[in-house]
Amino acid sequence: MKPIKFAVVGAFAAAALIAFAAPSLAALKTGAKAPDFTASAYLAGKPFTFKLSDALKKGPVVVYFFPAAHTPGCNLEAHQFSEAVDDFKAQGATVIGVTAGNVNELADFSRETEHCGGKFAVAADPGAKIAKEYDAILDKKPEWSSRTSYVIGRDGAIAHVYSDLNPNRHVQETLGAVKALKK
Repeated sequence: MKPIKFAVVGAFAAAALIAFAAPSLAALKTGAKAPDFTASAYLAGKPFTFKLSDALKKGPVVVYFFPAAHTPGCNLEAHQFSEAVDDFKAQGATVIGVTAGNVNELADFSRETEHCGGKFAVAADPGAKIAKEYDAILDKKPEWSSRTSYVIGRDGAIAHVYSDLNPNRHVQETLGAVKALKK
């Protein structure tokens, strides 16, 4: 193979690897209108109906999508949000986790201390219908949500988007965006 052809093939191969390795980026951009949704949810194991438009009447809302309850990264992320939920509340914000995976386990997940600890609600998204509206679908398992967090301002507009399969920065990213709304 000639050196130039080898370089071209190598460049295409590298680009393909990067494309498949990179997390998908959320399509909803800052300033876009957030799709309203209503979902079955749990808070401290108790079922209720969550409606985004009602939550926005109280202040900004952090909608964080996660792949599935009772999985390592999602357990960690839920615990981190539970530890920071008082900081979100101090800013007038509501936190809701939304998942299409393991929805039959959400009552327990919402109650368990090592996860949500009863401090914020989690909503079921069977069939990933809400996740599709928010372009928060897990590439490798499209029936589950990706790990994408949105901060939605009281006006219903997307104020911040953060998408990364690593759960470690979602709380920091969304809390910073909520605080910026007050400025």
